Amino acid sequence: MNYEVLIIDDLPIIVDGYINLLSKTDFQENKLNFIKSHNCEDAYNKIFLNLKRQVNINLALLDISLPSYKEFNINDGVDLALLIREKFTDCKIIIITMYSEPLTVDRIIKKIKPEGFFSKNDITSESFPFICKKIIDGNIYQSTTIIESQRELFKKNINWDIYDNEILILISQGVKTTNLPNYIPLSMSAIEKRKANIKDQLLEGKGSDKDLVSKAKKIGLL
Repeated sequence: MNYEVLIIDDLPIIVDGYINLLSKTDFQENKLNFIKSHNCEDAYNKIFLNLKRQVNINLALLDISLPSYKEFNINDGVDLALLIREKFTDCKIIIITMYSEPLTVDRIIKKIKPEGFFSKNDITSESFPFICKKIIDGNIYQSTTIIESQRELFKKNINWDIYDNEILILISQGVKTTNLPNYIPLSMSAIEKRKANIKDQLLEGKGSDKDLVSKAKKIGLL
């Protein structure tokens, strides 16, 4: 039977590389059918095209940093992964990224709960298809860099929830506080309270957004 695999990365050579590696692997009864995409808009359209055709996407491999699709508020691979989770509930999701900052890693794990989470620096042409096969067979996998990143957050005694993480990440990306409700489903007063709590922990309550981002980077959170 066909096993539908959606691969999303902004570099076509990366997508083709993943396909070549997976094509050489024995998946027994599963014949892999690949769907390629390089940005959020194209991926969004292909997700809904497969829904319309009643074709189930079984496995999705995607990067986080992707050209956005502002019209439908799909800003990155995290938003795409959430969409895939909603539309294809049995789809196994593998995140493959260069990002390994503790807050980013924590955000992805809490929001998506991916079956696979790799740093691109950790995978090789030999290990990649073997790990993907294990995930298809029902295993959960996180690469060494991702595990170490989570340990760093634990060592720093940071236990914010997903919204706290998103507030700091979005501020670091230049999003103004007044615009945060456009990205986070919280009221402005709730966001302000959370932001004040973050500043209390990192800056003892004193400092600007720039100081907050600078401190978070200095201690390795961003």
